[in-house]
Amino acid sequence: MRLHRTIAALALGGLAFLAAGCGKEGSPPIKGPQPDQLPVYQVDENFSLPSSPTWKKAKSRGNLVVGVKDDQPYLGEKDPATGAYSGFDIEIAKMTSASLGFAPDTVDFRTIASANRETALQNGQIDYYVGTYTINDMRKKLVGFAGPYYVAGQRLLVRADERSIRGPQDLAGKKVCSASGSTPLQRIQEDYPQAEAIAYDTYSVCVDNLLTLQVDAVTTDDTILLGYAAKVPDELRVVGKAFSKEPYGIGVIRSDNALRFAIDDALEANEKNGNWNKAYQATLGQSGVPAPAPPPIDRYPAN
Repeated sequence: MRLHRTIAALALGGLAFLAAGCGKEGSPPIKGPQPDQLPVYQVDENFSLPSSPTWKKAKSRGNLVVGVKDDQPYLGEKDPATGAYSGFDIEIAKMTSASLGFAPDTVDFRTIASANRETALQNGQIDYYVGTYTINDMRKKLVGFAGPYYVAGQRLLVRADERSIRGPQDLAGKKVCSASGSTPLQRIQEDYPQAEAIAYDTYSVCVDNLLTLQVDAVTTDDTILLGYAAKVPDELRVVGKAFSKEPYGIGVIRSDNALRFAIDDALEANEKNGNWNKAYQATLGQSGVPAPAPPPIDRYPAN
């Protein structure tokens, strides 16, 4: 019964894999940003970027298409009842959209799994991607990155009654779940080969399997894990110190340097005018973790 109540509570939090058939009357309400707490982003009506083919196509279309996650509480989460997206990454997408001359409420959000991010950008399915997307040298060979706009760290999520796992050094023989194609999965496979790494398309499936005793831990960025733990603190907890640095960037098609630099400008402007901090407080700030200082923008040379 306790497990059923937990899964029902997570379902009401907008986790797509549990949205059908698990909720019940009296379960906790969805936790998320309240509209009156979110920043209002001023659209730059005079913005123009004809040197960017991506921007020109979006201008002709009338809106931006942005790839995101839909199952990460406080970061990128989709309400199964309304279809609305919320979270810090969603706010980052909206504030950059306004700076690029597009009304934030016109953004067309597309859910893209971690393993499909590069393909979606390269094929033009999306204009850019905002979804806990770690910048690294290998990915820079495939796509461009604006930012970073946040720096997270990899940690472990376990059941609340778990006492044998206190950090990655305790993972030998344990089933550890992460998302296919993600940096955290690769790190577990390479640095902690004694663990049994298990991959699924989304972290929400990993959390489901953790709750139903099929895996021993879930690993990814602490921002994501804190969101899940905050939903059901009696059932889940985050353990250990961070064992990586994960600078989150906004992914763009690799050849579109004009768009990349324009998004860098947008991020920097929104950090200075306070929108970044307001967006954090209304989303990730609800997990109880204070807002860090925004990381410096890395304006690496054009490809």
